[in-house]
Amino acid sequence: MSLVRLLYASTISDSFNADDIKQILASAQRNNAKENVTGMLTFDRHYFLQCLEGSRENVNAIYHRIASDSRHEKLEILDYQSVNFREFPNWNMGYLQNTGTLIKLFFKYNANGLFDPYHMTPEGAFMLLLEIRDEADNALKNNEG
Repeated sequence: MSLVRLLYASTISDSFNADDIKQILASAQRNNAKENVTGMLTFDRHYFLQCLEGSRENVNAIYHRIASDSRHEKLEILDYQSVNFREFPNWNMGYLQNTGTLIKLFFKYNANGLFDPYHMTPEGAFMLLLEIRDEADNALKNNEG
């Protein structure tokens, strides 16, 4: 079975509230684990940026569920490709909310310094998620030590 990676951006709907993110994450972590899909999600009050990795069938099914979710608007696939390995093998659905520590990363990958995945290259958006993953992993290690 071929391993694929899908990277997409969406705009958060006006009806979105704080409880929705808890529900999205709980559902994603539960369903992704069941379907052997891994990935990373980051967001702010305007946008989602998400990477999904897994079998073509499972990643496509999850993306279609997301596309039918009214909390997401203006979905745009930034990248979709077959890959040799997972970049997020230990993350059923890791996430990191926009915080002050991420501003330097946003500036690195976007000319205006804001989190706006629609104005990033696909490679830049993916590299941003990799750096966020590394920041989260480092923070976790520091909390354990």
